Amino acid sequence: MNRAAQQSEKLNPGSLSFIRFYILAFLFFAANSALTIILPLRSEAAGLSQSEIGLMMGAYMFTCMLLRPFAAQLLGRCGPLRVMKGLLVLHAATLLLFMVGGVESYLWLRALQGVATAFFSMTMQAGIVERLEDKDRAQGLSMYTLFTMVPSLVIPVLAIQIWEQASGFWFVLMLAALAGLPLLFGFRLDLPESTVQNKSYTLTDMFRSLGGVWKCTPLLVSTVVMLFASCVFGATATFLPLYMVANGGASAGLFLTLQGLVVIVCRFVLRKKIPSDGSWNTWLMAGLLLSAALGTQLLSMMEMIGPLVYLSAVFSGFAVALLYPTLTTFLSFVLPAESRYVLMGIFMSSYDLGFSLGGLVMGVIVQAASYSAMFMICTLLSVLAVIPVVVCRKRMEAAGVLLDGMSH
Repeated sequence: MNRAAQQSEKLNPGSLSFIRFYILAFLFFAANSALTIILPLRSEAAGLSQSEIGLMMGAYMFTCMLLRPFAAQLLGRCGPLRVMKGLLVLHAATLLLFMVGGVESYLWLRALQGVATAFFSMTMQAGIVERLEDKDRAQGLSMYTLFTMVPSLVIPVLAIQIWEQASGFWFVLMLAALAGLPLLFGFRLDLPESTVQNKSYTLTDMFRSLGGVWKCTPLLVSTVVMLFASCVFGATATFLPLYMVANGGASAGLFLTLQGLVVIVCRFVLRKKIPSDGSWNTWLMAGLLLSAALGTQLLSMMEMIGPLVYLSAVFSGFAVALLYPTLTTFLSFVLPAESRYVLMGIFMSSYDLGFSLGGLVMGVIVQAASYSAMFMICTLLSVLAVIPVVVCRKRMEAAGVLLDGMSH
């Protein structure tokens, strides 16, 4: 396919085809939003410890981390459309197994869910990059990530209601709907049959790309920042419901709904403010990380501040809303086109690794100390992530300047 033909297929981020993208993203991630609430509560009721719950919940993102680069390989070999159809079948099958499986099966089912998610996010983001003009890429990625977060606005309250009513019927009905609806939307999605690069990567290519992370400052800094920030997000997602149920001072459903509302409003209102030209804003990134730090610090003080803890949802939501789409958009411009998806897969793996460590490591800390101590450590992690952002400021900003010069 020549360049003119490729350009003619470019779409608008507000087109009907992209609205289908966003709806599918909502339906797919609604399942994880529900299970993130219900599985820890079910597991604790069955007698699992916090470290065991952290292991089970962390298996989801840990599997994502391992498979992101392989997802990029498969995209090059089979194309986004074929990959999407296969992963949606796997996703549906996994949710059906959750309906019939007991607590002892949750670990491997969460890992299986992570397999589907690794391929889904890579496929969707590849489709967005391939289908949109460069100037619209930030909007498309922001809207996509917005709809991955929309479930956190409504699903936590629904999941808490199902848990409190101890209704197995509604749990099964919810999972059945979340298994079937993505299949209806995803099989006719306007995804390209192949990527622009239209190539696969050998394991040698992948390890060579991984070794090159240390030589590529934009990728290295973005990866470190995302690793630390996602560890904080993972710890919060895993232990917030247990923390608030045990403390009794606040509602986990209300907190997560408020946080989800902040994420959605920020991503929609500020979607055009995210740079879509490869430029780097040091102080925006530092501000987002400090906002995340303030959010977890307020959580650690919940017993002292009472209802003011809901301010934490605002600060944390602001960070969650903008960190990932800003870094993803930046890397989609500055990474070399011939290995873009593999390198972006490595970056996204840092998010997965951090998120899983948030459950695995922080679960041990909770068991050894307390929830408050764990959230204070999360605050420290967010502050530490500011260091590479500030130290490497000139090199990060120079990468965007160089790209702009090349485009002219």
